[in-house]
Amino acid sequence: MQPTLLILAAGMASRYGSMKQTQGFGPAGETIMEYSIYDAIQAGFGKVVFIIRKDFADGFKNNFEPKLAGKIKTEYVYQEMDYFLNGQPVPEGRTKPWGTGHAVLCAKDAINEPFAVINADDFYGRDAFVKAVAFLNAECSEKKYSIIGYELAKTLSDNGTVSRGVCQVDADNNLVSIKERTKIYRDATAIVFEDADGKHEVPVDSTVSMNFWCFHQSLFTPTEKLFHQFVKDNSHDIKAEFFIPILAEDFMHVQNGHIKVIPCSSQWFGVTYKEDAPVVKASIDALVASGEYPPSLWQ
Repeated sequence: MQPTLLILAAGMASRYGSMKQTQGFGPAGETIMEYSIYDAIQAGFGKVVFIIRKDFADGFKNNFEPKLAGKIKTEYVYQEMDYFLNGQPVPEGRTKPWGTGHAVLCAKDAINEPFAVINADDFYGRDAFVKAVAFLNAECSEKKYSIIGYELAKTLSDNGTVSRGVCQVDADNNLVSIKERTKIYRDATAIVFEDADGKHEVPVDSTVSMNFWCFHQSLFTPTEKLFHQFVKDNSHDIKAEFFIPILAEDFMHVQNGHIKVIPCSSQWFGVTYKEDAPVVKASIDALVASGEYPPSLWQ
């Protein structure tokens, strides 16, 4: 059975200020995620599952179905704030979904095979998808997941801070810990992140998660239990987010699983701020000019 690609496209794009998941950057108006889907098809994925919000489902489907029909199986699932709460109420005042871990959980009924998870607005490069398929087909199990790792210095924006999962690995390149840093940027002399305790330097050669994970389908049962507890513990924090690294930490330290960190040679780029858009367009134009992609992906 071919692995599935799960694309997280339910974000509110608050920093970017528009629905960046459906903005065209390629020569024929292709979105960033279309390049991911194209690479996934070439690498051997058999289905793509989109995590979206109900309020833009029709427009989203109308955009993608004509392009993907006959090329890869598609399925759509929704991330809404009241999903998988196990009878608990949505905290008063909460206005956004519960985060990437909750988004993965929302795909529970759509995935029955090993699968990869990516963001809709990140360009990962073909090497990432080739390595993900190889892992999912040959190594993935109930006790072994993986993450595609990128060099921190190659994942920054010149236009503001970014959020990254900074990875610590052991001698066998298995993940030891992953810490979500939400305000990373390059200052005059180093790469730093800020938190409540001030400014801290991050090693320039750090491996970071760009939310490209490879999971076994058995992930969903423990994740649902973990999310129920998270909601209980954070009922008074209307901005608390159930990040995928929370699942990873539980898998490693509670379930005694291993997460292999697979280095990727591809150059990452993405759109966090509007000012990033011209850089993304120029990067894609260069890849098309070099022959990496056709001028029109779906013709």
